[in-house]
Amino acid sequence: MTTLKLDTEPRVVRVEVTGGRLLAHLADERVLSVPLAWFPRLVHATPEERARYDLIGGGYGIHWPDLDEDISVEGLLAGRRSGESQRSFERWLRSREGADSNSG
Repeated sequence: MTTLKLDTEPRVVRVEVTGGRLLAHLADERVLSVPLAWFPRLVHATPEERARYDLIGGGYGIHWPDLDEDISVEGLLAGRRSGESQRSFERWLRSREGADSNSG
């Protein structure tokens, strides 16, 4: 079995969502681009919610507090999609719909 050994640990410095893609800009000037569809909570988020993120662990992960979504750089590099179950995601969607109807 081969193990990938990196010269530097990849860290995110900036995130953007554009054209149906999640772009993670790394400190070493690489840009990771993955389909937004891999992360259903981000798909259903408003642009404002997508723009509100925190870099966690010194840039080893990304956290969207409004969406309760966390993505690691390691997961992006490995090509991992959201591991959330459909049941959990549907419960989250229902909670958002309830919040929307209570805010108006």
